[in-house]
Amino acid sequence: MGFMDKLKNKFKQKDNEEVSTKYKEGMKKTRNSFSGKINDLIARYRKVDEDFFEELEEVLISADVGVMTVMDLIDELKMEVKRQKIKDSSDIKEVISEKLVEIYYGDDDEEIEEVNLQENELSIILVVGVNGVGKTTSIGKLAHQLKSEGKNVVLAAGDTFRAGAIEQLEVWGERAEVDVIKHQEGSDPAAVIFDGIKAAKSRQADVLICDTAGRLQNKVNLMNELSKVKRVIEREVPGAPHEVLLVLDATTGQNALSQAKTFSEATDVSGIVLTKLDGTAKGGIVLAIRHELEIPVKFVGLGEQIEDLQKFNANAFVYGLFADMLEEDPS
Repeated sequence: MGFMDKLKNKFKQKDNEEVSTKYKEGMKKTRNSFSGKINDLIARYRKVDEDFFEELEEVLISADVGVMTVMDLIDELKMEVKRQKIKDSSDIKEVISEKLVEIYYGDDDEEIEEVNLQENELSIILVVGVNGVGKTTSIGKLAHQLKSEGKNVVLAAGDTFRAGAIEQLEVWGERAEVDVIKHQEGSDPAAVIFDGIKAAKSRQADVLICDTAGRLQNKVNLMNELSKVKRVIEREVPGAPHEVLLVLDATTGQNALSQAKTFSEATDVSGIVLTKLDGTAKGGIVLAIRHELEIPVKFVGLGEQIEDLQKFNANAFVYGLFADMLEEDPS
């Protein structure tokens, strides 16, 4: 059984059907652009030759897969084509889909996508990212998701500088039905987080999610601020934060990649929340982030609704990229 058949069977199963539908619908723009170009390429080249690979390289780069990742991917594909003695271009879809998943995981397994939550003690998730990427919205959606899994969740409104940020988090707190710990606008973020930890402990919360400021125009101050917040968390709860999630906007493409580099220098980013994946035709940025920065994507935003923050799954992502091809294939 080929890789695409395995994917198709996996996402036809009842418990995976909902996931596959979300990815299929949420990745429409990327898929239309990506699959369309690959189909077009296969139609024009009957043979898999050097020209074919050159054009495939362009298709992948235009999908924001990232130049370094594309080079590695093309090398892998060439080796596989040689190994399997593939001559006909229509047989290469299978290899592309399989290699995309392989290049995502590298030497790791699917557990890298799991959020690191502690058993029977407080887990602290620090959420970082520049203003405008959907940070507060993602926190609200994540709180909703954890609450629906039976967790007791508290939010700390640590973005004390952006006008309206505290109120915005409170609105999401009401929607998700979780408590929000806050101070006045302009107060010290580390003090808010400190109070958040105290409140979470006294309420025997399972998870504390901390919002943070995102003003990149003063990068040094922002990074110092994040380091200070992190020190307070580490002092109050040894071993915390258990996750540092960086929120990036998929529609900003390569710019998201440079933001990820900046934040990784200041805090140990352990996972990415990629918002607005449904709003871009360049979903390949998922692979670039993972491959070039070695940070796993843990959640993706596939729509506006509170349920549309999905746990990331590289197999489902590749299914979303190739869904039309998989469904038109009669096997």
